[in-house]
Amino acid sequence: MSDIRPFRISVPDEQIEDLRRRVSATRWPSRELVTDRSQGVQLATMQELARYWTTEYDWRRCEERLNALPQFTTQIDGIDIHFVHVRSPHENALPLIMTHGWPGSVIELLDTVGPLTDPTRHGGRPEDAFHLVLPSLPGYGFSGEPTELGWDSGRIARAWAQLMTSLGYTRYVAQGGDVGALVTDTMGRQAPEELAGIHVNLLGAAPFIVDHLPANTEEEKAAHAALALFQHDGFGYFLEQSTRPQTVGYSLLDSPVGLAAWMLDHDTDSYYKIAGAFADGKPSGNLTVQNVVDNITLYWLTGTATSAARWYWETGRAQAANAAAGPPPPIPSRVAFTAFAGEIFPAPRSWVETAYPNLASYSEVDRGGHFPAWEEPELFSAEVRAAFSPLR
Repeated sequence: MSDIRPFRISVPDEQIEDLRRRVSATRWPSRELVTDRSQGVQLATMQELARYWTTEYDWRRCEERLNALPQFTTQIDGIDIHFVHVRSPHENALPLIMTHGWPGSVIELLDTVGPLTDPTRHGGRPEDAFHLVLPSLPGYGFSGEPTELGWDSGRIARAWAQLMTSLGYTRYVAQGGDVGALVTDTMGRQAPEELAGIHVNLLGAAPFIVDHLPANTEEEKAAHAALALFQHDGFGYFLEQSTRPQTVGYSLLDSPVGLAAWMLDHDTDSYYKIAGAFADGKPSGNLTVQNVVDNITLYWLTGTATSAARWYWETGRAQAANAAAGPPPPIPSRVAFTAFAGEIFPAPRSWVETAYPNLASYSEVDRGGHFPAWEEPELFSAEVRAAFSPLR
C-alpha cells in the first residue's frame, strides 16, 4: 500500500460549461402515456431537472463542501481509492467505515458526518462518537477505475480492511446500504480480526436466497409479494448493469439527461420523493434537488457511469459462483440491522435472522427509504449509534 495523499477537487470550468451545453441540447422524447412511473422517469420531472441544472445549479457549492472535509487517496491492490476521513474531537471515538451504494456516492453520506463524529452537537453523547471513513467504491466518484476483472464485493471488502489497518485502526466497525450492504456483509464474513461488528440497512442477499426466506405470517407473505414485484417491475437497471454494463454505459457517458434519468429510475419510493422535490420544491427530509443534482453531476464529471455499473456484473457472477460452492461462512462479529419504512422491499426480522442467525439487533423505523443516510441523516445516525453502542 502506497502513502496516503491529501486530495482536493478542482473541476475545470470547461467541463461545467460542456455539461450545460449538453443538457441544453437534449433531444426529448414524447410524454409517457400513463400518469405514474410505470413507463419510466416522467418527462415533466426530467425537464424540470434540466431547467434547474442549466439555470440555477452551482457545482462549486458541492465542490467546496467536499473540499471542506479531509479527503485523501491511496493505492490499494493496484487501484487508487478516494476517501473522506474525519476524526472525532472525542478521544475514545469508535472507528467506523461506511460504504455508499449505486446510484449514490459519498455525497449521500455527508450529512451524517456531523452527527456521527461530533454527537454532542446533535443530541448525542461523547461516548456515541465515531472516527469516520467514507471511501468511494472502485470505479465510482474520485476512486480509480478497475482495469482488470475481479473487483467484486469480496475484493472491495479486503481493500476496506486494508484501508482501516493502514489508518492505524486496530478495532473498528462497518456500515453499508445498497452496494455498501453487500460489501459490509462480506467484510463480516471475511472476519478480519479488527472488525468488531457490522450494521446494514438492506437485506442484499434476499433476491439470491428467496427460496429460503420464511413465508408463513402475513408480514412475511407481504414481504415476498414486494420482493417479487421489485424483481418483476423494478429490476430493469439491475438486470442491465449485471448483464450488459458496457452497452448502457455508452449512452450514460454521452447524455447528462440520459444519465440523470437512469439514476432516478431506481425504486418507487425514492423516485416519487425526488420527483416531488422537483415538482413543488418540498423535499422528503434531506433529499433536496441540490443534493440530488450534486450526486448526478459527480457521476458526470468523473465519467464513472460505466465503471460503476460493472460492479453489478462482477458481483452477480461472484455470487453465482459462491452459491454453487455452498453456504457462506457465518459472521462472528456483532450484526445489527435497521429496516427503514420505504426500502425497496421490507425485511421482516425472520428474514434477517435467516441471513444472519446470530443477529444481535433489529430495528424498524417509520421514516426513510433506500437512501436513509441521505434522506434522514439524524435518524440514520441514531440507528448507527444504537447498533454499535454495546461495543463501546
